[in-house]
Amino acid sequence: MYLIFKYLLTAGIVVLVSEIARRSDRLGALVASLPLVTILTLIWLHVERQPLIKLSNHMAYTFWYVLPTLPMFLLFPWLLERFGFWMALVLWIMGTAVVFLLYALLMKYFGIELL
Repeated sequence: MYLIFKYLLTAGIVVLVSEIARRSDRLGALVASLPLVTILTLIWLHVERQPLIKLSNHMAYTFWYVLPTLPMFLLFPWLLERFGFWMALVLWIMGTAVVFLLYALLMKYFGIELL
């Protein structure tokens, strides 16, 4: 029952964000940019009585994983205009993966293991 509740609440938030975005580009982007998934994950981990180090590690890794994805948010509109939605989405995903891999290699040089 608890797992079903988690699924429904999490899915409900995704639907809510998409409905807000349908009505307002700016407000939808603002709500989508909020770390809602991270907040929910922290809540679920806490409720499930995970050790504090697990919550702490989750936050630290989330920070490091978000950084290499940011350039792709600026690239997607450019890709969209030139290639259409589906191709832009595929290129965006592939580009994000490449940037992330390069970033992970760079961070390894500084002693931060991301992979």
